[in-house]
Amino acid sequence: MASVAFPHLAKRAVLSDGTTYGYATVPSAPGKPSFLLLHGYPSSSFDWRLQMKPLAKAGYGIINPDLLGYGDSDKPTDLAAYRMKIMSGHMIEIMDRESVKRAIVIAHDWGVCLASKLASYYPARLSGFATIAVSYMPPGMMFDVDAMIEHTRSIHGRETIGYWKWYITDDAVTANDSNPASAFNLLYAHDPSLWLDHFAPLGKAEAFVSTGQITPLPTWYSLADYTTRDRIFAKAGYAGPLSWYRAAVRGVNIADEELVRDEQKLLRMPCLFIAAEKDHVCVAESQIAACKQLCPNARIERLDCGHWVQLEEPEKFHGLLLDFAEQITSGD
Repeated sequence: MASVAFPHLAKRAVLSDGTTYGYATVPSAPGKPSFLLLHGYPSSSFDWRLQMKPLAKAGYGIINPDLLGYGDSDKPTDLAAYRMKIMSGHMIEIMDRESVKRAIVIAHDWGVCLASKLASYYPARLSGFATIAVSYMPPGMMFDVDAMIEHTRSIHGRETIGYWKWYITDDAVTANDSNPASAFNLLYAHDPSLWLDHFAPLGKAEAFVSTGQITPLPTWYSLADYTTRDRIFAKAGYAGPLSWYRAAVRGVNIADEELVRDEQKLLRMPCLFIAAEKDHVCVAESQIAACKQLCPNARIERLDCGHWVQLEEPEKFHGLLLDFAEQITSGD
């Protein structure tokens, strides 16, 4: 929630279709590009808090929105509102409001899905594409949950996304809202191996959250930050965030993405992918393989951490990000 996390930088915008977004913004210094930061699940603009000051200090502009369903932004109940093409257009409108003609997008988790579609629908508006934990996701992906679970089981010898079966149910919203500490502890795991036993396998995420299991906070997540995040999520809960899963499975993007030409599915712009070696859901080797296949101009890096790269290894992340931005700037 931008108004809570960054009160002096926060703005609200009512877009042309009536959708309201909250976001934090910092203007760029002369000659410096801007970054568009796209968070994932279950997050908000607050998850980029460690990047705001270093990027601004280096002169880079920042647009850091609460994505649809989160924070200060609208939380529609109609799953059609979560079409990637619509939300991509929203990001362009926000860029226009801030007079940002082109941006380097940085994305994490579900934010990568949105960033990928932004690159497909509005490639001229991006000068670079950087993602963490999850690599570029081309248009046309089918979200058949049973097939996805079986596919990942055949590759890795275990289930990696079993939680999807639960996340697309009404019970998931109720349980996560009723047990917010458990929901947090599971997703922001104090030990990445927690996901092997309690998140990735079928039925385990539901059991963990529904029974109110609790773990210590991660060493990289302070109690003060946890309190702020809890305050943000307490306002609206998990219905909006989980709508991203439900919309994908419902197939709201199929008609739009069928119109994307095959030659548009490769990501040809400069790309940085940072794999998380201890992410047991978005498995590094699989993500790297996909990146190599779909992103011919990719630079691939690995960090020895879990899913939350920007929080677990902020200094290393900053170094890679600033270096990537300098490469793009020098090449313009």
